[in-house]
Amino acid sequence: MTTPAPFGRLLTAMVTPFTKEGAIDWAGVETIAAHLVATGHDGIVVNGTTGEAPTTKSSEKEEIIRVVRNTVGSKIKVLSGAGDNETEYSINQAKRTEKAGADGLLVVTPYYNKPPQAGIEAHFRAVADATDLPMMMYDIPGRTGVPIEPDTIVRLAEHPKIVALKDAKGDVASTSWVIKRCGIPVYSGDDILNLPLLSVGAVGFVSVCGHTVGKDLRELLDTWFAGNSVRALEIHQKLLPVYTGTFRTQGAILTKAALTLMGLPGGHTRLPLVDATDAQIAQLREDLRAGGVAVN
Repeated sequence: MTTPAPFGRLLTAMVTPFTKEGAIDWAGVETIAAHLVATGHDGIVVNGTTGEAPTTKSSEKEEIIRVVRNTVGSKIKVLSGAGDNETEYSINQAKRTEKAGADGLLVVTPYYNKPPQAGIEAHFRAVADATDLPMMMYDIPGRTGVPIEPDTIVRLAEHPKIVALKDAKGDVASTSWVIKRCGIPVYSGDDILNLPLLSVGAVGFVSVCGHTVGKDLRELLDTWFAGNSVRALEIHQKLLPVYTGTFRTQGAILTKAALTLMGLPGGHTRLPLVDATDAQIAQLREDLRAGGVAVN
């Protein structure tokens, strides 16, 4: 019996295109959102790591939600990052996210301050209780400095509004046990582990590479759930150069460069991120072409 996928199977954490002067390119936001819909996405995650959320104001985050919502229509799920390392701020951001029209929350583990598991659990519960929106927890200890331990995930999965987990822990064994113990719908948050996580029970992806290879990821998901694991493996292996190439430096930097190479408005980054160098772009072009992506 297949675990339900509460936000659909294919989602991408969307970039926020900026102009050279640092303003949001709103036409670019619309174009990229429409591109994701056209390549088979069920949902879009805005205001996350790839969207450079630490550098955008709350008012900008709200407008991004509204613009993407208006662009993609009602059939595509729109989730928005609302997590921070201060619980009160996260609660306020969650409320603003709900008011702006998002379908769900993506809430990351509090970062930098390294709370104990009791604090992590209390944080997620407080944010989940603050709105009527369903929440996807986001476990990425490489960025936050602390994991959500399996026992904590299992307890939080009992909360009626905590309906999914974005897993970027890089520990397939641990995730296997979490799925067995509580059955929480897990979304792969690490593209190169998309297929391995499907094999242990994940329901879908919150991708970065969906910007460039969304159609391939759609086929990978469809073939896997149709029972064709051989074809799913072929797609996985085809995309390895893209998975690796996108993360040779910070993912938003090279994703924006990749979109530009594809003729889409990837735009610029905001400090402390910096745009890709000529050498990085040259390597990225080779990586994308090796994975079957048509680029300039």
